[in-house]
Amino acid sequence: MANIKGGEKRARQAVGLRSRNRAEKSKINTVHKRLLEAVAAADKAKAKAVFSEYCSVLDKTLKHGIVKANMVNRSKSRAAAKLAAMK
Repeated sequence: MANIKGGEKRARQAVGLRSRNRAEKSKINTVHKRLLEAVAAADKAKAKAVFSEYCSVLDKTLKHGIVKANMVNRSKSRAAAKLAAMK
């Protein structure tokens, strides 16, 4: 536990930030799973729609500083390759 008031406040803030970050990362994983399911089902229209949503979620988490740029670029590239291989 922190010894000074400022440290106590930072500890309180960290709890909220951590839960927000975990929620956003969970959202990334959920949309990615939906994308993989659409690709496995060979549903092109649904896969394209989910791919667009996946890219949007990744870009938003990058903008908020939750994930790093290389991770976003790598994930989008791999997802696009799976989408292209489906055709």
